[in-house]
Amino acid sequence: MEYLIGTDSVHTTAAICDYLDDRVTTADTVTAVAVLPADEPTARRDADEALNVAAVRLAAAGGVETERRSGSPAPVLLETAAEGDVDELAIGAHGGDPDATRDVGSTAQRVLADATRPVVVVPIPDL
Repeated sequence: MEYLIGTDSVHTTAAICDYLDDRVTTADTVTAVAVLPADEPTARRDADEALNVAAVRLAAAGGVETERRSGSPAPVLLETAAEGDVDELAIGAHGGDPDATRDVGSTAQRVLADATRPVVVVPIPDL
């Protein structure tokens, strides 16, 4: 299997890793993508921390790649999934920011509406 993780925080990545822990094997590959908004100066640091969590937590996979991309998250994740012929896309239900609403966020809604492959929307635990 080829998995794509879309993340925006260490909290989102940790929740997705919890979901994947029992699923990922050495035959699987994982690509973790953090989509950075251009106007947030701390976004790069947060993205690097989130991607590092994926690399460490999913070391049991056959390979873990991490990428920082820029743009609007939903289209970038869907394009990345199509480019890599991904089997499953895993995203958080909402932003990983402790102040984020607990409703399903706009990125998750857009990804679900336009997806052409399976999408898993992982709940983000309260912090």
